[in-house]
Amino acid sequence: MRIIDELPESQRGWLGFLDEAAHDVFDRLDAVFEPSRPVVWPMPFAQTPFRTVSKGFGEAEWRAMGLWAQLRMHLLWQSHERAFVLTPVPAAVARRRLRWMPEEIELLWRITVTPPGERQRHDDFFTLPVAVAEELPIAEREPYAHWFRQARANLGFERWRQVTDTTTVRLGHLVAEHAETPAERARALVPELDGFATLLRDDFADRLGAPEVVALLRHWTTATKPRPDEAWLATAADLVTPEAVTLVRDVLARIPDHREHVDRTRPHRPDVTYFHERTAVLVRGMVWTCEQVDEPWVTGLLGDVAVATGTGVGGSGPDSRNERTTNAAIGVLARRGGLEVVAQLARVQAKVRKKSILTLVRKTLDGVAERTGLSPEQLLERTVPAHGLGPEGTRTEHGLRLSVDGTISYVDDAGKVRKAVPKAVRAAHGELLAELKAAAKELKKTLPAERHRVERALATGRVLPWSDVRAFYLDHPVTGTHARALIWEVVQGQAGLPVRTAEGWELADPRGRRVSPGPETPVRLWHPISATPDEVRVWRDHLMDTGLRQPFKQAYREVYLLTPAEERTGDHSLRFAAHILKYGQAKALLTGRGWTGMSLGWWDGAGGSHQCQTMKELPGGLTAEWDFHLDWGTAERDGFSGSSHCVSGAIRFLSDGRPVPLATVPHLPLSEALRDADLAVGVTSTGLDPQGEGDYWHSYSFGGLTETAEIRRDALTRLLPGLAIADRAELTDRFLRVRGDLRTYKIHLGSGNILMEPNDAYLCVVPGGEGPGRVFLPFEQDGGMLSIILSKAFLLAADTAITDVSITRQLTG
Repeated sequence: MRIIDELPESQRGWLGFLDEAAHDVFDRLDAVFEPSRPVVWPMPFAQTPFRTVSKGFGEAEWRAMGLWAQLRMHLLWQSHERAFVLTPVPAAVARRRLRWMPEEIELLWRITVTPPGERQRHDDFFTLPVAVAEELPIAEREPYAHWFRQARANLGFERWRQVTDTTTVRLGHLVAEHAETPAERARALVPELDGFATLLRDDFADRLGAPEVVALLRHWTTATKPRPDEAWLATAADLVTPEAVTLVRDVLARIPDHREHVDRTRPHRPDVTYFHERTAVLVRGMVWTCEQVDEPWVTGLLGDVAVATGTGVGGSGPDSRNERTTNAAIGVLARRGGLEVVAQLARVQAKVRKKSILTLVRKTLDGVAERTGLSPEQLLERTVPAHGLGPEGTRTEHGLRLSVDGTISYVDDAGKVRKAVPKAVRAAHGELLAELKAAAKELKKTLPAERHRVERALATGRVLPWSDVRAFYLDHPVTGTHARALIWEVVQGQAGLPVRTAEGWELADPRGRRVSPGPETPVRLWHPISATPDEVRVWRDHLMDTGLRQPFKQAYREVYLLTPAEERTGDHSLRFAAHILKYGQAKALLTGRGWTGMSLGWWDGAGGSHQCQTMKELPGGLTAEWDFHLDWGTAERDGFSGSSHCVSGAIRFLSDGRPVPLATVPHLPLSEALRDADLAVGVTSTGLDPQGEGDYWHSYSFGGLTETAEIRRDALTRLLPGLAIADRAELTDRFLRVRGDLRTYKIHLGSGNILMEPNDAYLCVVPGGEGPGRVFLPFEQDGGMLSIILSKAFLLAADTAITDVSITRQLTG
């Protein structure tokens, strides 16, 4: 049937201006058009029947073909049909760059927007009218601007079609060019597809669409490649303005506080959105533009962006919120170069766990290291920012004091330190106070990153010359906070805590014996795996006697040697197998300690399989591998989608992808890998649940102690004599036994769960916010199990003072 006859009566008048030659083209195309013709997708125009018809066409005939194709799609898609044989035609016509008549352009757009049929949203339906409009000078587009706006409104902002559809982007540019206000221009270019795009439209639309910025905004929407080429950067350099620089800083500074949106309308498969791809392209363009900005804030801000987008949902985990943005930030840092970027890369290395990002960071550090002649480790330790702090870890100006822990206080004329800064000081030195607050914010990022780095040096047995230990650890105002509370040892020599002298530093052992290593003497952090039991005991006693709290477990660090069972199994350990763990917590904890690949999910390809292996790279080319599988008992409760619990399996050590005998694994990497496993079980096991039940719960809650629990017992042995409840508490093999006035209680040293004598009745006490008072703990474990056990011990020793009905009922029932 002829297309003219298929048009509704009300629409045939659209074609009144067409001449006989155009109608002839319509008839020839109608003759070869077969809506149901099978096609191999994608089909080139040359393989369609229209290619044969078009041979010998001049400009007028090609324009008529474009109008015919637009009408055909309009008719088909109103009736919910689609002929794929038509799809190549609009692009083939658009490529010819024809000189279109005003009435033809008007017809193209009238067809496109009337009516807004459900099917009239495919990319190819907008290909030709958008291409024709783009060829016009801006002034000549004005008569069609209302069509642009109508078409954009018809399209809407469906998230699914914004991923690959460049036509909607181009249409947004057309709308923006004819918008009446800066905000309208910006909103035409920034579709509201996620929370961050909404923020941009609400808080920055006027600035994004301002004349000084809008050309660069359009350029940012073209940042679709993995990395910018020279042409893209050159254009950005030409378009950047002072207003744009300030805007980039203000927008990127909002990313660290941005959180993903979780749509739970599908409870078994929630949809998580951080950046839609369109938003990510825009942000990446802003990040790339930072390469053209020579301002002191750029490097730190790029580090913030990389950490925020590189971490997983909720700010942790092995995935990345938006890896493309992370890679863009790291790429700009790499191209900026210089030692100041290293501290930011170290932050990413400490916080992010996605393997591909860590590989990129490692390559970037290797590149900087090669240019400076240093190893990556040397580079990191030489570039830790001091944030203006003096050797003692403070900075004081006009009475305002910034401390290494990020707190700001005021020192009055009498030398007394006050937490509150007087109003007069705030008014007189507001600029300085703002500077100190900014430094405090950075300190709170640097300090944990350094703790992570220093502990990694312990876990890997890194050896340094004493001159480097002094310069980059002990004398550094930030790193020194950790390093000065740790035990160092001369390789094959004496170990000691750092002691400052007039000449520098010495190492002093618990007996007061000192050694002053030479500048090139090899030194490392002392690890209890290389010490005798007596040496370990002496150091633990010394920490308790001096009240020295270490930043992480060193003297009290767990040591894991092969057991007879592991010697029999040969190439795998079952020491931490068959534990039921809280999957989300276990994944986050292991990811934070450098393990990758832990991904489990019920029948969900995106969420993972029902089994996995999580892995960690170790020194010497070894890899630790730990098996996990889902707990089948929770499948129905989880709705066969997300997973709430997992079950641990065997641990192996691989070299070149093949398991090696456990007996051949060096003691230090073996011990540290098993320590991670013990920590994961000790923190995330369902056996810790005070309200748990079942065989596994009972066996874990009151069974034998792991190495971590044994360390806890050893710490309690030293703590108990000095506690106010010392006369009411004693240690047994597995329990802290506490005598109250109503009952006697046994607190398990592994799980913290409680049995009551004489019949071992279970007492459920959910840990509250109250701690054990000001009790010194020899390592930072406030809020950890040792603290929980002590809290329960203090509570139960005064059981007659308990007012919580949920507890008193159990005591007297």
